[in-house]
Amino acid sequence: MSLILKFLLLLLFFLSHHAYSGSIIKFLPGFDGPLPFELETGYIGIGEEEEAQLFYYFIKSENNPKEDPLLLWLNGGPGCSSLTALLSEIGPVALKSEVYNGSVPSMFSTTYSWTKVANIIFLDQPVGAGFSYSRTSLDKTSDTNEVKMIHEFLQKWLSKHPQFISNPFYATGDSYAGMIVPVLVDEISKGNYICCNPPINLQGYVLGNPITHDQVELDYRIPFVHGMSLISDELYQSLKRFCKGNYYNVDPRNTKCLKVVQEYHKCTDKINIHHILFPNCDDTITQNIAPDCFW
Repeated sequence: MSLILKFLLLLLFFLSHHAYSGSIIKFLPGFDGPLPFELETGYIGIGEEEEAQLFYYFIKSENNPKEDPLLLWLNGGPGCSSLTALLSEIGPVALKSEVYNGSVPSMFSTTYSWTKVANIIFLDQPVGAGFSYSRTSLDKTSDTNEVKMIHEFLQKWLSKHPQFISNPFYATGDSYAGMIVPVLVDEISKGNYICCNPPINLQGYVLGNPITHDQVELDYRIPFVHGMSLISDELYQSLKRFCKGNYYNVDPRNTKCLKVVQEYHKCTDKINIHHILFPNCDDTITQNIAPDCFW
């Protein structure tokens, strides 16, 4: 079980007595002393009977919360808790990287948090991600439906926090959020012209390593890997010749392509696909790599 998952379970126990009312949290398990920033957690009910309950973490800007931008952060997946971003990407606290010994994971203050200059809502979505849940059985969802739910969340959240209505608003996220955020921005833009909710002061959106077209992006890994000198010229030329640019949904009758794709995976399966310079949580990363992987 990962540190973040263990920390989620601890937070579930800790926040269950606070979250429903949108309470201010001053202490967190694993952090020494009171939090040096203002953290609010809560649920916003979505739907006519508020059957969907979306959970959020809201952290005020440490600079000038009255004027600094208001950001909504969506994690990817789909289905990853926004706690991932809070604790390991852009938040003001992070988990210490240490061997887990069964105790409460330790946290420390970061120096790079986006909350230094922005108010951020970290949202657990879709329903089932993080602490978000449904009171009733839900039908299969879709990106379009999720966008509408997030838009409703924002409108209701701002109605409960009217002091932030005039702040510049940005929709932000990473990975699969690339499929959600642009459509959400369009939905917000259209909604601002419809009676009778207060308009959201939309200024733009920010995406990190976003998914926009699965097949195109997967296929482009081959020329990227070659450009980074992780496979040889000979292997790259064979991939182009036999696969014709289609490297991931390969026709099973194209045996030559399948063979060179297999060679490609021998070269790259031990590489961290999110950051090629980072270790892949495996100290055997350089072992058993085929000889034609390098120049």
